[in-house]
Amino acid sequence: MPYQPARITKGRFDAPVDRSAVAADWRGRGYSCGLFVDPPGREWNGFVHSTNELVTVTEARLELTVGGQRLVAGPGDEVFIPRGAVHSVKNIHHATTYWLYGYD
Repeated sequence: MPYQPARITKGRFDAPVDRSAVAADWRGRGYSCGLFVDPPGREWNGFVHSTNELVTVTEARLELTVGGQRLVAGPGDEVFIPRGAVHSVKNIHHATTYWLYGYD
């Protein structure tokens, strides 16, 4: 598959986000589905994966930086992170952020 740049699809899933619906959708596209629960200000920096990754926020907001591109995701938004891209994730909400991630 040719290289695809990072992208955000606003409102990919209806809010409130149904985790099982996201998992089923992703499974159909060949992705796993896990959950992160991050307190305000939590950061995950400088990650690189050998697989593509999807991220969907279920509650609150995340800031993602993918190869220097800044994306802000809220409930129902889906972010595609291409394999090999250096990326970081930060909870920019004043409360706990719940978000799903999956790898192909």
